[in-house]
Amino acid sequence: MMALVKDNIWIILIALNYVLAITAATTILLKNINPTKTISYILVLVVFPFLGLLVYYFFGQEYRKNKIFNRKNILNEQIVKKIGEDYTLTAQQKQELNAYLDEKIKLVELLKNNKSTPVTLRNDVYIIKNAKEKFELLFTDLKQATNHIHLEYYILKDDTIGTELINILCQKAKEGVKVRLSFDDVGSSISAKTKNKMTESGVHFFAFMPVLFPRFTGKMNYRNHRKIAIIDGKIGYLGGINISDNYVNYEQSNRYWRDTHVRIKGEALKPLQIHFLMTWDFVSNASCNITEQLFPDTEIATKKAVQIAASGPDTDWANIMEAMFVAINTAEKYIYITTPYFIPNDEIVTSLQIAAKSGVDVRLLIPKQSDSWTAKHATNSYIMRLLEAKVKVYRYTKGFIHAKTMVVDDVFCTIGTANLDFRSFNINFEINALIYNKDTSKQLKALFLEDITNSQEIDIQAWQQRSKFTKIKESYCRLWSPSL
Repeated sequence: MMALVKDNIWIILIALNYVLAITAATTILLKNINPTKTISYILVLVVFPFLGLLVYYFFGQEYRKNKIFNRKNILNEQIVKKIGEDYTLTAQQKQELNAYLDEKIKLVELLKNNKSTPVTLRNDVYIIKNAKEKFELLFTDLKQATNHIHLEYYILKDDTIGTELINILCQKAKEGVKVRLSFDDVGSSISAKTKNKMTESGVHFFAFMPVLFPRFTGKMNYRNHRKIAIIDGKIGYLGGINISDNYVNYEQSNRYWRDTHVRIKGEALKPLQIHFLMTWDFVSNASCNITEQLFPDTEIATKKAVQIAASGPDTDWANIMEAMFVAINTAEKYIYITTPYFIPNDEIVTSLQIAAKSGVDVRLLIPKQSDSWTAKHATNSYIMRLLEAKVKVYRYTKGFIHAKTMVVDDVFCTIGTANLDFRSFNINFEINALIYNKDTSKQLKALFLEDITNSQEIDIQAWQQRSKFTKIKESYCRLWSPSL
């Protein structure tokens, strides 16, 4: 018997592979997900024995309804309900918001259906350009913290800027400030020495979904891509800038890094705090003791409407993608989008095409040189469809642009962590600030127009002349777009 197995080991393994592949393919079919994504995974399972199963195991399994992301504490539900009640708008406030937003009130109504996304009216919003300014502001705010510091980051490294941050956290923890830190295990790199230092100083920290070999799992599914900082429940930060020297334009840097972040003070801090606490429950497996100091009343009188939109495998709806979709479809004058990775679904592509063909000034800014070979070519595979619809596409040439922003009609803008790609829409945990304010929107518009002065607009005739080999590379990378 053993001799028979030994002589036919490869036949047995191939047969076992296809039994498992057929089971996996059946599971994918029954989910009724996007047909393109379904076909991509089934082709990989059929064409690449063994490798296909590994790809499906790491990238293809859907956990959205899985218990892995179920929150264990009912306390969070009570907090979310209470915050929602606090921000139920009066009839007069609704009338004022309706008059200002016009058709874009649909955005507010859309996200109000998500119980953790109330619209908040009293906020002060400051747009931050690049990491140098962000860290100067953030470090100043951290040093002035008196009650708590909450940080949640996709990338945290104990390099120059990371060590400076960690030193501040350790000092504040020694002073009695409650410091809670969550970082993604795949995106981050922190030495045992640094972890010991934080532990000894009283910093509470947890890795998000730890993996055995993080260096070899850079695209493991369901990563926490958020970048959140909250100081005393009064000041908050979110956007594209992680904690790493790669984001800081030091003199010795090999490449200029262009990014956008936002600093918020006001009522929007309460929903932002909720999202941090829900993640903290998950990573620490223990609820945080909820006190009034976590949700202080705001002293901000400035009226700037803000919604904090979050999405991930634990949400029933793709909130950020849906908000962008509605914003595009209700645009009347212009849509300016900046994203480092443009690998969208058909809904976003079609809405951009229709807007442009309807006379809306639609512009897309992407990097000329990406930090991902596959993402770059996958992005390029979508450009022709946009150019044909009169969308203006620019490629940033000054360095690498990592900002994730959209501004529409001098009325609405969004700054956050979500790219316009499959991963941000469907797989990763993301968070964006949706801002309904003319002044803030005009500021973001001015930044966009400044950035395109350091960019090259793609000419449709020149783009058509790309070599056949280049187009094949783009098409190949596009096949993997649901997993990038």
